[in-house]
Amino acid sequence: MRFPICLALTSVLALGACSSGGDSGDSGAQATSCAPSEGAVTLNYTTWIPGIEKVVKAWNDKNPNIQVKVQTGPNGNGGTYQNFFNQLKAGNAPDLGHIEYDALPSFRVQDGLLNLADCTEVTAAKDQFVEWTWNQVTFGEENSVFGIPQDAGPMALFYRKDLFEKNNIPVPTTWDEYAAAAEKVKAAGGYITNFSQSDINQFAGLAWQAGGRWFGNDGSKWTVSMTDENTTKVANYWQGLLDKKLVSTVPPWTTEWDNAYNTSKAWTWVSAVWGANSIMSGAPDTSGKWAVAPMPQWTSGGTVAGNWGGSSTAVFKGSKHPYEAAKFALWLNTSEEALTLLNKEAQLYPATKAGASLPALKEGVAFYGGQKIYDVFAQASTQVAPDFVWGPTMTSTYASASDGFKKAVSGSGTLVDALKGAQTSTVDTLKSQSIPVAE
Repeated sequence: MRFPICLALTSVLALGACSSGGDSGDSGAQATSCAPSEGAVTLNYTTWIPGIEKVVKAWNDKNPNIQVKVQTGPNGNGGTYQNFFNQLKAGNAPDLGHIEYDALPSFRVQDGLLNLADCTEVTAAKDQFVEWTWNQVTFGEENSVFGIPQDAGPMALFYRKDLFEKNNIPVPTTWDEYAAAAEKVKAAGGYITNFSQSDINQFAGLAWQAGGRWFGNDGSKWTVSMTDENTTKVANYWQGLLDKKLVSTVPPWTTEWDNAYNTSKAWTWVSAVWGANSIMSGAPDTSGKWAVAPMPQWTSGGTVAGNWGGSSTAVFKGSKHPYEAAKFALWLNTSEEALTLLNKEAQLYPATKAGASLPALKEGVAFYGGQKIYDVFAQASTQVAPDFVWGPTMTSTYASASDGFKKAVSGSGTLVDALKGAQTSTVDTLKSQSIPVAE
């Protein structure tokens, strides 16, 4: 997969490299010269990671000639991404920025990222990362590295072990078994889960597991396939649960959502590794009653997981110190010291293979009955397919799909209708920004 270089974008950042590229049609063909700067260097880094100041201090204390100034702000879609675009346009972007995997393509097509493929320390680090996370920052291309993988969101099944045991309901290992369990949970007065009507990232993770592939790029044009066979299968499955009223539909990340779990109304959540903390904080009265199992499978005996979330540390165009920026980004996301601090301060789950063996991730968790839950996620991370591609206008895509999902939940249309609407809206958005689209 390759990205076209000279897109006549009408968005907030003009492409400045269109006059100097070769004939490959690929903005990543030319890697950034990666030589050490002369003298002491100060890098600017913008992120929204909680406790990041402590992590950066650990670096600064040991690297007097490469100091990092950190600035924190709202999460990406909460304003930081727009600030990045504005800064890139004005020529005063920070050296490094925190960018989620699903947002990287939008920065890529707007030529806002440095390609670090000529930084030998970066390319040598490839094998340290779980394969699919590396593909998220290279877009599956050779000679392209547009960020250092930071964290991941492999998915698994959080479930109320006590309630399943009390009601003699087997923990589902397939999606057919999950639907059957949903009937029994409803008979026992609960819901097997809450269907998110607005956070489309979860649905994307479910589609990812099932083999759905929403976007592609052949070097000249984008393809959009939000209604492919596998995604449609997932949509029809959840539509069936909605139609039978086997799942609740309260808005996610609300007090009502927390209460559903805290009062034992909701019995499971198919979520990412970071969901462990969401349940602990939102449902404190259920401590010791939860457990974690692999995601239900579409095929009995299967071993495929989805992913929900994850981010990278990218170096922006305009940085005068790409070597030093890459060196810090690698330390931040590969050293045991940094990964341990990131997990302690922000509960980030590492994108590196070795990160899964951090001491903090090998311990039993009291809230989950002492289970070593991170072993489940370590296995899941190795089972995420590496070829899922995000599009360059995901904010718009999510908004359109969310509107359709809300209508489906209220009975005005279906989830498949929502995906069809998001497909049409996404293609229109790409065309409006002069991004080539395959019909």
